[in-house]
Amino acid sequence: MRKGSVRALALLVAIGGVPLTMSSAYADPAPTNVTVNANAGRATVADTALGVNDAIWDSQLGTTAVSDLLGAAGAGMLRYPGGSYADIYHWKTHTAPGGYVAPGTDFDTFMASAQRIGAQPMIIANYGTGTAEEAADWVRYANVTKGYHANYWTIGNENYGNGHYGTAWEADDHADKSPAAYAQGVVDFARAMKAVDPNIKVGAVLTTPANWPDGLVGAGDAGTWNQVVLSTAGPYIDFVDLHWYPGGGSEADALSKPGQIDDMMYMARDQIARYAGPNAARIGISLTETNVGVGQNTQPGALFLAQTYSGMLENGVFTVDWWDVHNGIGTVSTVGGQTDYGDLGMLSSGGCDANNVCEPPMNTPFAPYHALKLMHSFARPGDQLVRAGTDNALVAAHAARRPNGDLTVLLVNMDPAAAHPVKISYSGYTPSAAAPTVESYLNGATGITSAQSGTAATQNLPPYSLTVLTLHPSSPAANLPQAPARPSLASVTDRTATLTWPATQPGVKYEVYRQYGARSEQLGETTSTTFTAANLTPGTRYTVNVLARDGAGRVSWSSPPLTFLTGTPATSTCKVRITDGNDWGNGFVGTIDITNTGTAAINNWTLTFTWPTNWQSVSSGWNGTWTQTGTTVRVTPADFNTNLAPGAATSIGFVGAYSGPNLLPSAFTLNGNVCSAG
Repeated sequence: MRKGSVRALALLVAIGGVPLTMSSAYADPAPTNVTVNANAGRATVADTALGVNDAIWDSQLGTTAVSDLLGAAGAGMLRYPGGSYADIYHWKTHTAPGGYVAPGTDFDTFMASAQRIGAQPMIIANYGTGTAEEAADWVRYANVTKGYHANYWTIGNENYGNGHYGTAWEADDHADKSPAAYAQGVVDFARAMKAVDPNIKVGAVLTTPANWPDGLVGAGDAGTWNQVVLSTAGPYIDFVDLHWYPGGGSEADALSKPGQIDDMMYMARDQIARYAGPNAARIGISLTETNVGVGQNTQPGALFLAQTYSGMLENGVFTVDWWDVHNGIGTVSTVGGQTDYGDLGMLSSGGCDANNVCEPPMNTPFAPYHALKLMHSFARPGDQLVRAGTDNALVAAHAARRPNGDLTVLLVNMDPAAAHPVKISYSGYTPSAAAPTVESYLNGATGITSAQSGTAATQNLPPYSLTVLTLHPSSPAANLPQAPARPSLASVTDRTATLTWPATQPGVKYEVYRQYGARSEQLGETTSTTFTAANLTPGTRYTVNVLARDGAGRVSWSSPPLTFLTGTPATSTCKVRITDGNDWGNGFVGTIDITNTGTAAINNWTLTFTWPTNWQSVSSGWNGTWTQTGTTVRVTPADFNTNLAPGAATSIGFVGAYSGPNLLPSAFTLNGNVCSAG
């Protein structure tokens, strides 16, 4: 993103889920039930997890004041030289033709700041107007000449915005602006850069699922941007780089967007697995730009940051980087009773608008800064995030387990009008009876408060607030069995899945669980390192983890989770294939081909399927009668395709709409029989 610009918010398709309905103030709301499941492990927090963007047009880059603020907030990654500026920036001359470069923002100054903070750099090599040789020289200077150990390098920034899909904001001097050309460029850059330092990690720019131009196939392309880039560059990269500006028409709508993260990241990993070639699981994911659509520097920004960072880190993203440290005043409004300056920066730029409305003094922290600082209390490097959930759409929960036995719980009250009491239950963890440490950031506050208050089981969440509880265990957890490694999928069918994992230690029993929301459902146990789960549902996504229990009954930490999708029957009396033939970012034309693979005629058929999410729907359909109830779609035949003889087929079509990740259904039933995939 460019300085002072909200162009990405206008260009990227907003991916709204079901908007939150804010309650009015009332005296005694019913308690929200919060469930924390310490046995349902998710990802482990990396030392690069909490990140921010730096920019060469920011005169405060590298100042002691900013470095101290970012260090206090636990920033573990700094991105440089700044969004779209990266594709016009030449590091040797410290120039950006067509853009402004502030004094004192050169690479060495940036690195001095990163070293003071203790953060790692994420450096964007200039793909748009630079060369592979220029990038390789940068690696040589950084890691050979200066010994900076700069490990993370992305090739370009938002390069899909070079005009290939009809909209251009990203500089690109290449005659060929296709994803195929960019993919080959990534290969060339990676080869040149790793020839200098083979230890660096190189990333390629992808589109975020359900964000423009995801789903679009440009003229002459063999597939979407992600498909083409991964197919060519997959073997040469170490991570992919995503940006996410989900927008939102209101505060409530904007705060509903993080609810789509699990599906969005599932789609991203599925694309990597499908297209990136052998050993694609080694490819990491970074989210190097994100910001909220409403209330960027007031409480919605803080609540969105906490939710987005937590959700992304739970899904194994190794860094989430807020846009931006400074950005500049925008449209001034009142949000949640507070003055919002429309500033995408985390710290005030101290500027004024045309009406002489001025921001607070330079470097005054805005609400998202305080949220980042609170995230540093919640999730630290080495912590394992675990499942948590609530029964109230206005209250969200996240949790993390610490190596020292402590547990932290992040509670988010998205209701601007009412406090919400919560009752918290724990699985796999017994907190001490002492009052927990409670850190809170409230609407309009200038800092975080900390106190010993409430209990581990009951808390009261003020309106529009962030709260972190730090709990100690009731007794020290000593000599726990070693946690198993992430299980791998040996085989999967429509009804079974065989899992395997390395042995941990002799004499333990392994318990296999399905993570089901914040609950765990035991699938079985074994003393071996292989387990076959049976009685599964076709076309269903499962997330499983493994625990080790020793003879004394002590239970290990959870393994990292494995997510997989069950298939469809190898043989059936019907076969169904669904294709997304024309996608425009929030809708598509779908085709479903139905074949009678049985020996008897199928008369008066009914096809049924279920959308994977609640933001997908059928707008219209043909060659049949289409109805949708909830997420379930039912199709009955037209007059001309009522009967299907053995071997006969028919094709039906529809226009689908979506406002979030567009996961196509995986299982179809015809007259109650589950069909094979076509």
